[in-house]
Amino acid sequence: MSASYHTASGPHYLLRGLSLILERDLRLFVLIPLAVNLFLFGGAFYWFYLQLDQLFAWFEGAIPSYLQWLSYILWPLAIISIAVVFSLIFTSVANFIAAPFNGLLAERVELKLTGAPLPDAGWLDLIKDTPRMLAREVHKMWYYLPRALGCLLLFLVPVLGQTLAPLMWFAFSAWMMAIQYCDYPFDNHKVDFNLMRRSLAEKRSLNWGFGATIALCSSLPVINLLIMPVAVCGATALWVDHYTQLRTGPVSR
Repeated sequence: MSASYHTASGPHYLLRGLSLILERDLRLFVLIPLAVNLFLFGGAFYWFYLQLDQLFAWFEGAIPSYLQWLSYILWPLAIISIAVVFSLIFTSVANFIAAPFNGLLAERVELKLTGAPLPDAGWLDLIKDTPRMLAREVHKMWYYLPRALGCLLLFLVPVLGQTLAPLMWFAFSAWMMAIQYCDYPFDNHKVDFNLMRRSLAEKRSLNWGFGATIALCSSLPVINLLIMPVAVCGATALWVDHYTQLRTGPVSR
C-alpha cells in the first residue's frame, strides 16, 4: 500500500472490515463478540424499557385527561433518547467483556490477510491470556477517564467552552475509538500501549478518520450493535497495511 494516507482513508478501513465479517471462515469469530453486544445491549434496553413503562404509567395518572395526548409524543422521544445514550455506554461495557474474543478475531483476520503461520490458538490459550487482555482494557479506561472529564468540564464554561465542547468531545471520542479497536492487533503482538499511541499519532489523520467513522456509527441505533466486529476487522486491516514493522515476534496465545 502507498505510504501516503489521509483522513478520508479512515472510512475505507471500516468498509473493509464490513467486507471481512462476511467471510465464511471468520463467521464464528465474528458471531461471538456480536452475540455479547446483542445480549448486553438488548437486555439493558429491555430493562430500561420496563422502567420507562412504569414511569409513563405514573405520568399518565398524574396529569389531567386533556393532556393525555402528550404521552404519544414523549414515548418515541424517550425510546430514541435511551437508544442513543445507552448505545454509547454499553458499547464500552461490551468492549470490555468481549476483549478476549475481539483479540482472537483480530488474530484470525490477520492470518487471513497475511497468510503468515501462527502458533496453535486454542480456547485454553484464550482463557490463559484473558487476564492480560482485561488489564489492557483497564489501562485504556485510565487513559480515557481523566481526558474525558477534561472535555466534559468544558461544557461548564459559558459561551466559548459550550461552543468548543461538542467539537472537542467528538474529536476525542474519535481518537479513543481508534485506540480502542487498533489496540487488539497491537496487543496480539505485545506492542506496549504507549508505543501504540505514539505510532497511531504519527498517522493521526488516518487513524482519526477511522475512529470518527466508528464514533458516528456507534451513535446510531441498530448499527451500533454490529459495529464491534466490523471495527475490529477494519483495525486489523489497518495494522497489516501500516504497522507490521512493530511486530515484536509471532503472536502467542
